[in-house]
Amino acid sequence: MDEPVAGESTAPGRIERLVDAGKSVIPPLTLLSALLFYFGYVSARAKYEYFGVDVDTIGLGTQDYVMRSPEPLLTPLLVFTAAGLGAVAVHAAVRKRIRTAARMRRLGRGVQAAGLIPLIGGLLLLVGYVFLRDWPLYELVTPLLIAVGGVLFQYGTAIRLPPRAAGDATPASSLHRSFAVLVYLVIAVSVFWMTATVAQWSGRGLAMYQASRLDKLPSVILDTKESLFLRSPGVQETKLPVSDGQTFHYRYRHLRLLIHGKDRMFLVPDQWSASNSTIIVPLDGSVRVQFQFQNRRP
Repeated sequence: MDEPVAGESTAPGRIERLVDAGKSVIPPLTLLSALLFYFGYVSARAKYEYFGVDVDTIGLGTQDYVMRSPEPLLTPLLVFTAAGLGAVAVHAAVRKRIRTAARMRRLGRGVQAAGLIPLIGGLLLLVGYVFLRDWPLYELVTPLLIAVGGVLFQYGTAIRLPPRAAGDATPASSLHRSFAVLVYLVIAVSVFWMTATVAQWSGRGLAMYQASRLDKLPSVILDTKESLFLRSPGVQETKLPVSDGQTFHYRYRHLRLLIHGKDRMFLVPDQWSASNSTIIVPLDGSVRVQFQFQNRRP
């Protein structure tokens, strides 16, 4: 009987380990992609809603929303990272200064009480949604109070309870674990809510910034077969000379490209006005589009 070649028996084990590693990595990547898509979608929806456009009519794909997600997520990520580093530093200082179990339990009770105040405040705001939903800061303050209160309460509980021995599965410890899971779930939902609110505000802020600098967008000259009867201030309509073979009869200037969708363009006037409107131009040969050079000598 032939002896197995060296390394032959180990190859399947390596493949199995690679497959297992791939299985453990794919779900987090899928979840991360879904989160990036959601926050990118929320930001883009708020941005183009400012210009009167439903983002679903643009035809952006999943990759487009994922690529737009870093901008609204940058500030929350920096804040959460700084808060995490601060929490680690505070915990290390507490452990260094307080060494007795009795003092640690007293500190834990104090932190729990401090956490209950914002937690109850956030829950009251949540209950009063019908009366407070028009408050501009409601969707940020409410989850912030709940998250801060939940973190403080859970931290106070963690430093107050004595460490359990390995394998301890008493009803009390099981109850504490179940309660801790619920608290962490509330914190995660609150953080998600806060981040979505920041993404929405970021999209609206980007829209307002862009609206104040419409002259920075690509300049477009639009030729059409029929008059569009545009009433936005500043848009210039010119009737083209009639000649044989001339398909387009009207020309529009002072338009800017807001965004290019799958098979259409969205144009806005080059100066913001409350009476402006966004023009949807299909790219099907019914119009002729020219893009102008920037008025700046190289």
